[in-house]
Amino acid sequence: MSEERARILQMVSEGQVSAEQGVELIAALRSASPHTPQVNEGQARWLRVRVTDRETGRSRVNVNLPVSLVKVGIKLGARFAPEGEGLDWDELVAAIEEGASGKLVHVEDSEGGETVEVYVE
Repeated sequence: MSEERARILQMVSEGQVSAEQGVELIAALRSASPHTPQVNEGQARWLRVRVTDRETGRSRVNVNLPVSLVKVGIKLGARFAPEGEGLDWDELVAAIEEGASGKLVHVEDSEGGETVEVYVE
């Protein structure tokens, strides 16, 4: 079993994504082009999304997604994060595909008391 598929199954078992979303992610993984260029061959790259309560410092959302599934993940994530409407999702995907790493998005929601961070490792 591939590392990415195992990670998706783990995300489903931990309740980070629904079973239906897990099926969509695995289907996207199967349809991914086998000759997609890898920036760091031999080392998996991950998109990490963290939503933290600014008052308590506790994590509200902690999702790790293989970079190979970023497009699907962003489509799924956009449904759950309507406050991200101001972000250029296509630009974010392009940056990741071009090999960007580190923190890509940092948003502080003063109304909701949350900090949202998206980064690639």
